Amino acid sequence: MNEPRLRTVDKAEPPYPLNDFPKSFAQVVGLEMIFLLASSRHVALEGPEWERIFAKAIDAEWKPSNVGLDDVIKGAFAWGAKTVKATSPHLAASVRLISGRNNPEYSFDMIADTENGIGAQVLQIWNARVDAVRDKFKETRTVVLLKPNGFDTEKIPFTVFEFETVRYPIDLYEWHRNPNGNLEGIDKRTGEHRFTWQRHGSQFTIKESVPEKRLRFVVKKPPSLNEQEVLRLVGFDPSWIEVI
Repeated sequence: MNEPRLRTVDKAEPPYPLNDFPKSFAQVVGLEMIFLLASSRHVALEGPEWERIFAKAIDAEWKPSNVGLDDVIKGAFAWGAKTVKATSPHLAASVRLISGRNNPEYSFDMIADTENGIGAQVLQIWNARVDAVRDKFKETRTVVLLKPNGFDTEKIPFTVFEFETVRYPIDLYEWHRNPNGNLEGIDKRTGEHRFTWQRHGSQFTIKESVPEKRLRFVVKKPPSLNEQEVLRLVGFDPSWIEVI
């Protein structure tokens, strides 16, 4: 039997190829970093702030979600955004990404009685989250900002990269306890440590390699804004403070 002829369906194209960020991307991100460094007494460049900056840099919507895999949306595409500290952001070869709290006792009303059984439950929870997001979007990515341990140098290095958010076949991994009592998921094909799961808090961590194709940039640390000058610029008046 011949295959039926179907009408052409328009395929949504991603806003840019994987890790090939728009030309203006570094400038937009860098400007936001410099403003944050100048205006904050204690800089804390954490997840929500990076989500907002990344969304602005690719002209997308910032819509924080409980799942954490679709915090930034542009058309049929979604991103989860994460920040990770690194001693040398430009040289890091791998990162560990906290990827949710996977609690088998909550999700399955029970926890398996073997290490591999628990590991399978943990990956099932992750895969279910990925499936739920991919049902809504054509493609889902994770974008990572590698930042230094501190922001006290004259030039501050950053690295940005992304990868497709995927499911993990349960039968490709085996699980063992480490000396701290946490479960580690090992790739049977390569022997590589890929996952860590902590019973206390149910924290699930995924180990990812930093790709060769990544964006590396530095920003010059700006002087801190003077408090009195800022108050003058905004026209501060003591009447703004009212004791009830």
